[in-house]
Amino acid sequence: MTELEVLLYGLPGLVVAFTFHEYAHALVATLLGDPTARRLGRLSLNPLVHIDWIGLLLLFIVHFGWAKPVPVNPGYFRHPRRGMLWVALAGPATNFILAFILAWLWIHIPFLQTGGWNVMIQLAIMFNIALGAFNLIPIPPLDGSRIAAAFMPESLARRWDQFERYSWIILLLLLVTGVLQPFISAVINGLGRLMLRAAGL
Repeated sequence: MTELEVLLYGLPGLVVAFTFHEYAHALVATLLGDPTARRLGRLSLNPLVHIDWIGLLLLFIVHFGWAKPVPVNPGYFRHPRRGMLWVALAGPATNFILAFILAWLWIHIPFLQTGGWNVMIQLAIMFNIALGAFNLIPIPPLDGSRIAAAFMPESLARRWDQFERYSWIILLLLLVTGVLQPFISAVINGLGRLMLRAAGL
């Protein structure tokens, strides 16, 4: 499959994956008492409020991209660290759930296994699993770092958060050198097979 075909067939799946990921963060933060996302119009399934089009384009060109992060103010939470844990978990969990739903639909609706639909659904499943898995890596500013910080002593968690200003360099090096590729591939393959079995294949 050419890069152009991946772009055409994969774009809908990527937009859905990013949109639901960021919406999940906004929804959980709102339910826990933080009105920031709602006030900024981020409590929405409208892709236009979540997608960073430069980040989306770079994902196809250099295989690294991003969406607009949902702003969260943990000061509104009754238990700030626990609240951030649930907000961080919401994004990857939503991607995994969405991947399972798409896998079920692909297996049980025959026309989705034909032509362009077949390619589009399979790419959407893969992108959702990849986005969920990638965000669980415990390096700031990814969701995995927020999850890890919730289990650290408070003093260490504060220092961990300060590390975020430099962590993008480490993350970029890991991506450029391909160190993360085996991990992401293994997770995509493993979770993909598990979801297909669970969905009835």
